[in-house]
Amino acid sequence: MSTPEPLTDEELADIEERTEATTPGPWHVRILDDDWAMNLVAVGTVPDTGRGERWPDFDHHQIVAATLVQQPRYVDVADGRWDENAQFIANARQDIPRLIAEIRRLRRLLKANAAQDA
Repeated sequence: MSTPEPLTDEELADIEERTEATTPGPWHVRILDDDWAMNLVAVGTVPDTGRGERWPDFDHHQIVAATLVQQPRYVDVADGRWDENAQFIANARQDIPRLIAEIRRLRRLLKANAAQDA
């Protein structure tokens, strides 16, 4: 496996811009029910209540993405990792800004260290 090229400052700015353009976080995994109470795994802007609400008992305006919609079968990834995918999507909303900040912090440290060594 080859080592990927380092991100340029422009690429990092593009990632940050895409992140900032999304619905504000934090995002949460929601376990809801679909038409026939088969299960609906979604990512939303409010925490899960633990009640497994069926539509219309949840506000669709709070849903950012779905990783499982079984009835009708709209979203159902073959590997069955609905919960894991939902966790990744929900956490990406806060993880990506933190990673961008960490990359920038480390770049500043490298630049400062290089200036000291010069």
